Amino acid sequence: MTLSRRRFLGSAAAITAGFAGLRCTADLPISEPSVGYGPLLDDPDGLLALPEGFSYRIISLQGERMSDGLIVPAAHDGMAAFAGPGGSTVLVRNHEVVSGAGPEAGAFGPGHRLLTDDHRALIYDAGAIGAPALGGTTTLVFDTDSQALVSHHLSLGGTLRNCAGGPTPWGSWISCEETTERAGGRLAQDHGYVFEVPSASEGLVPAVPITGMGRFNHEAVAVDPASGVVYLTEDDGEGLIYRFVPNRPGELLLGGRLQALALLQQDAMDTRNWDEQAVPVGHPMQVRWFDLDEIDAPDNDLRFRGLSAGAARFARGEGIWYGNDAVYFACTSGGRARKGQIFRYRPSEHEGTDRESEAPGTLELFVEPNNGTLVENADNLTVSPWGDLVVCEDGTGDDYLVGITPDGDLYKLAHNLSGDGEFAGACFSPDGSTFFVNMQSQGYTLAITGPWHSRAA
Repeated sequence: MTLSRRRFLGSAAAITAGFAGLRCTADLPISEPSVGYGPLLDDPDGLLALPEGFSYRIISLQGERMSDGLIVPAAHDGMAAFAGPGGSTVLVRNHEVVSGAGPEAGAFGPGHRLLTDDHRALIYDAGAIGAPALGGTTTLVFDTDSQALVSHHLSLGGTLRNCAGGPTPWGSWISCEETTERAGGRLAQDHGYVFEVPSASEGLVPAVPITGMGRFNHEAVAVDPASGVVYLTEDDGEGLIYRFVPNRPGELLLGGRLQALALLQQDAMDTRNWDEQAVPVGHPMQVRWFDLDEIDAPDNDLRFRGLSAGAARFARGEGIWYGNDAVYFACTSGGRARKGQIFRYRPSEHEGTDRESEAPGTLELFVEPNNGTLVENADNLTVSPWGDLVVCEDGTGDDYLVGITPDGDLYKLAHNLSGDGEFAGACFSPDGSTFFVNMQSQGYTLAITGPWHSRAA
């Protein structure tokens, strides 16, 4: 549906604040809007507040019948957009369906009656007692000219808790399992892996785990297009930041080295800033990476072994995205107020090679507001075509989309008026005309249009 905006929300909906002084200090005075798109206007349908000139459509709903005859699964989460045929946009979308969820959360309908032998041959875990794991991905083809959905289908199946992931420069989506559940009971396979889904696939793809990227509580990935190195976050209160240096860039199943991030200045650095401001904002720190072994981690101890070897500790690494020649990632419970941090990693000009020590990559704490009115638990994020970050909150249920300029200014971009559930899967169409985002609890995927170009001026 496309809706006009008729009434202003309260002043809190239009909060913005400048970079200077806000990144580390709680209880700040709130300045008047000076960046972004202006105040958010009310929605008569009570779903989504947007700035003047913007509108949204719900383009996909949980429970709808898809083009392949299957059902749109529940729990829409991470997502990315790719250039499709004829100028269309292809979206590959995760579904964070958990172990033990009922058939109504999956793609195969009541009693899994739509599940065929052909499906079973392609999905990862068909289950030990006949009920498959119901996470995975769906692929949507969207016509940005007509703002209409062309088709959608199941593209990955039999996985669990597909939370986020990331796009690759070669046109695929890496989908991450945010779980380390082992085979047994309902499950026939160990979980905790990542899977690759080509955006051009027209049906269900074989679910092959990329075991070289380790087994842990995977959240999201980003790829440096210059080196082909893949960066991975771990959703754990004392998680690591990982990278995968492939043996052959772009061919991830051929293996590589899984490494953990450490700081040259201080081994075992605690970046969470929970008890003290150990990591200041805006201060680049040189990084080293070291190899990890026994990465399949049957005891789910990979992070502990990394920490004991000097890896830096992070507070629930979540969304991660490459843009502006850097890798940005969110730590959703970092900072003194545990409202979240965003870090920026600038890769070495020799990233992933033997010459990396000549010019190490640098890590910088980019934003840490310690103020829930500015950012409430940053989660998924993306980099817009003009360089701003767009961050999905996963906080109290009264969640916003938050824009962050390259200078660190924050502004509110949208408000979930339902008071129920998180934003996820933020991404822009390749032509920059359309912004897509999921509302997880509702099972909605939205397409948002408006004067996006005004931020690029």
